[in-house]
Amino acid sequence: MSTAVASKGNPALPAGDRWRQFRYQQPVAILPQRSPTTGFRPFIIPDSMDLGLRNRVALVAASSQGLGLAAAEAFAAEGCRVAMCARNQQALAAAAERIEQKHKVEVLTEAFDVTHPAAVSRFVTTVAGRFGGVDICVSNAGGPPAKGFLAASLEDWQHALDANFLSTVYFARAVIPHMQRQKWGRIITITSITTKQPVTDLVLSNAVRAAVVGLVKSLANEFGKDGILVNNVGPGFTATDRLKELAKARSSATGKSEQEIFDAWAAEAPLKRLGDPRELAETIVWLASERASYITGQTVLVDGGMYRGL
Repeated sequence: MSTAVASKGNPALPAGDRWRQFRYQQPVAILPQRSPTTGFRPFIIPDSMDLGLRNRVALVAASSQGLGLAAAEAFAAEGCRVAMCARNQQALAAAAERIEQKHKVEVLTEAFDVTHPAAVSRFVTTVAGRFGGVDICVSNAGGPPAKGFLAASLEDWQHALDANFLSTVYFARAVIPHMQRQKWGRIITITSITTKQPVTDLVLSNAVRAAVVGLVKSLANEFGKDGILVNNVGPGFTATDRLKELAKARSSATGKSEQEIFDAWAAEAPLKRLGDPRELAETIVWLASERASYITGQTVLVDGGMYRGL
């Protein structure tokens, strides 16, 4: 959990380890049978906000830190069995151990690079073999460097495509057959507010992440008939190590201090603060739940109102 950008003197920067303790511990609801004449299920107002995720299998990529780690922990809090992957084996193992101890759920980990399609395929096969299937897949990867167009090399463009677009293709190709067999699945991609509103000096993210949205919409259209929902979440400026890296790059380019950069980013949102990783994680969990069963092909921004469009 990142605390790098927290500041005692600045209330706009939330502490990265300030997690809200939401738990939904009611048993999984059993949906009533569809009417043989209308095809609809009776509408029943539940007594509690049960998300229906207990014992589901949630795979979360790039989950040793930041937004991915927050998502993995949020799924574990709902009683999911969790599969985590990242490049750093030591950080991944430490994160998994904390989640297992705190939430008493099964956690499977493997260290590899999501830009390698064979590695992604093997991991999904391992997860399905261990847990009996894959219900939820959260596609995620570290963001590309902060650069303008002329400063970005062709190698930068290729790596951004590999990490931030093609990795989603690899995961989708691997998990969809499992989801089709069980007629239920959730694919959720983590991108950025840049899918809706370009950010200065983030040309790689601005361009490549928009391709993910096109893929999300296409997958939602094609596989909705199989009970597979596909959505995207776009975080705004959120207190992670990634944001600290962006602030350092912006500081070097402008001569302003990193604290001034953080303050300016917080001021851009109507809520006048940065986001907490947990806030994005809770949105992801909700999209994966039975409470969002008629939502697919959408981009949900978790940006404190920073997006200015309609």
